[in-house]
Amino acid sequence: MPVFETRLGRYETTAFGGEKVRAYVPCPLPPFPPVELGPLQAELEVANQAVGRLDGIASVLPDPPLFLYMYVRKEALLSSQIEGTQSSLSDLLMFESDEAPGVPLDDTREVSNYVAAMDHGLQRLRGDFPLSLRLLREIHAILLAHGRGEDKDPGEFRSSQNWIGGTRPGNALYVPPPPHLVLDCMGALETFIHADTPDLPLLVKAALVHVQFETIHPFLDGNGRLGRLLITFLLCERGVLREPLLYLSLYFKQNRQTYYDRLQAVREQGDWEAWLAFFLRGVIVTAGQAIATARAILQLFARDRALIEPIGRAAATALRLHQLLQRRALVTIPAASRQLGLSQPTVTAAIEQLMRLGIVHETTGRRRGRVFVYGAYMNLLSEGTEPLRD
Repeated sequence: MPVFETRLGRYETTAFGGEKVRAYVPCPLPPFPPVELGPLQAELEVANQAVGRLDGIASVLPDPPLFLYMYVRKEALLSSQIEGTQSSLSDLLMFESDEAPGVPLDDTREVSNYVAAMDHGLQRLRGDFPLSLRLLREIHAILLAHGRGEDKDPGEFRSSQNWIGGTRPGNALYVPPPPHLVLDCMGALETFIHADTPDLPLLVKAALVHVQFETIHPFLDGNGRLGRLLITFLLCERGVLREPLLYLSLYFKQNRQTYYDRLQAVREQGDWEAWLAFFLRGVIVTAGQAIATARAILQLFARDRALIEPIGRAAATALRLHQLLQRRALVTIPAASRQLGLSQPTVTAAIEQLMRLGIVHETTGRRRGRVFVYGAYMNLLSEGTEPLRD
């Protein structure tokens, strides 16, 4: 018997739409025989070091909540794009500002739901609530609260068969476990999450959990987004990351066919090692990108402060506006006036100063309802967020 064969799940034949369907039921984690970590040790060490450096960057950021505010929104956008949304970062920021109507509402609401779901999960974990099936259902309920997924049983494990690829289970690429086995499969996954597994490094455990969740596909919609969040939630719950800074959505987006192939190879061949090699490479790449982005943003803010400070009496107001733009990147004059407690003429003058310095530009071309964007900052944040095209 090949060594991988005992790692394979079983198929259960059910009926759907008048035809027989073979649904896959995975073996509980951990894999047996155990994953061979020897060939992955060098990559695992580099990945652990990358995560450590990423965790350290949070301690040197002058305003971690500011960075996280924007970084989390970028992750929300990327993860939602993998599922087919066509929103942009500027769409999301305008949607949240309530100042700029006309953005694509359904797509942008999905991204906004993701931000809310992520925030809820992290707050619960920081309050010592366990990473449990109950918490996953809570997060899912928020994820699908409004928009296209609100008719897909938000917060409830599925009670009907779903599938991936194809037009029905009979011609699908992959058919997850039948609905009557979902709770058993998820219960086993919860047990593994909380099990003491000293032989499994946490990054490896997070990688295994992600695949198992995607394989069970326990909800009618939102599985991909929640499955990606699980990685970060697990690392934060175990204290490897103090702040939620590691998100693999950009890596999965840029390598999506390889990502799907690696997941399917685990199901069809029991090849966890190839998946782990792919995952660890993603951690290394993603952590490096996040560190580079944080450093570039700090350099940008310092450079622009240096441009503003010499302008004389107007510098104080312009610097306050610059600080607001660091939190929002995109503003209107009425919104900035309210948030800074300044008159609209004063804010207008400060915006004109920043425009002359090349820090801010207007995006609409209109005389009324103008929107101003911190262009270089938005460009840094938007790297890799171009909508996916087939």
